[in-house]
Amino acid sequence: MQRHSDKSLQLTKKLGVVIRKLRTQKKVSCTKFAYQFDIDKGNLNRIENGLIDCKFTTLWKISVALGVKLTDIIDALEDELGESFSLDDEEE
Repeated sequence: MQRHSDKSLQLTKKLGVVIRKLRTQKKVSCTKFAYQFDIDKGNLNRIENGLIDCKFTTLWKISVALGVKLTDIIDALEDELGESFSLDDEEE
């Protein structure tokens, strides 16, 4: 099993926050969203809760389902993390 640093976990959790926020802005439940856009509900739930890393292809599929550009998700993630966030200093 891959060991995740605190920074990687923070990134994963914040991505989940961003995805959940965008989905709830569309006023659609996790179950309905997953069903409508053929995204595994369990994976979507784990992604939104920051429990698993989101594969790039899944993230792209989520962005299409949300009707936003992938870069919009990345921009929102950067805003959530703040300007000082960096993965460079993982090993201290």
